[in-house]
Amino acid sequence: MTANLPHTPIEELVSVRDWLRYAVTSMTRAGLSYGHGTTNAVDEAAYLILATLDLPIDDINPWLDCRLTLAERESIDAVIAMRIETRKPAAYITNSAYIQGHKFYVDERVIVPRSFIGELLVQDQLAAIVPDPLAVRRVLDLCTGSGCLAILAAEAFPNARVDASDISVDALAVAKRNIDAYGLDDRVYLFKADLFEGIPAATYDLIISNPPYVTAAAVAAFPPEYQAEPTIAHLGGEDGMDLVRKILDGAPSRLSPAGSLIVEIGAGQDALETSRPDLPFLWLDSETSQGEVFALLANDLK
Repeated sequence: MTANLPHTPIEELVSVRDWLRYAVTSMTRAGLSYGHGTTNAVDEAAYLILATLDLPIDDINPWLDCRLTLAERESIDAVIAMRIETRKPAAYITNSAYIQGHKFYVDERVIVPRSFIGELLVQDQLAAIVPDPLAVRRVLDLCTGSGCLAILAAEAFPNARVDASDISVDALAVAKRNIDAYGLDDRVYLFKADLFEGIPAATYDLIISNPPYVTAAAVAAFPPEYQAEPTIAHLGGEDGMDLVRKILDGAPSRLSPAGSLIVEIGAGQDALETSRPDLPFLWLDSETSQGEVFALLANDLK
């Protein structure tokens, strides 16, 4: 009599629904951390499965009862195992991240894009601070990383030239790949710069930035998923506001008379307002954030 041999997940799990359940259980038991485009195991598992199958990532429900080929099951199994074993963010595994439906290439050279400024650019072209998008002629994106905000700004302000800078040569290489993919190499220009040092001598109608703003203590306590990202893209000093304060100091000479500065600072609102009580910060809330993005007019910074 032949003994019953144990079956593998690849043999036993045949539908998308099966693999979604298996992935959620496996990832939950592994104690993974989220926050790079998803906030929980269900959404992360759904994203990984859909991306692996080259299906639209917005909704897994239409595909739940679809049966998978052996090759597809093997691919999904490998991706789930990689997410658990490496603890890398899912975006690094799929080499893709999304902001408001816009897809960007990413790898370990850049932080995974997840900016509320991007949300505001797509939803209403920063209407609370920019009365006429067509009047914006020149934009600067500091700390551009993957180039996502520069690209979204170019789409939001069709008459604008966008200068985008980063201190990291590796990040600029990723940004160039994304800019080329969107066909914007004639409107978005990249510069290696330390904030304003290295930027062309020009003034801008709009300066945007999602700079490093995480406190040193928080960076030291990062889970593996966040440790996988470049530390330089997170570390903002003891209170997280070191680079933000430098941006505030340098922006006045770089803004046009009617220009605006918009900066994302995470949970740093209290620290920033305490250190700069002289500035009338306008907080731009989105559907998913409150008190994490501020705006200032050029006149406010004089």
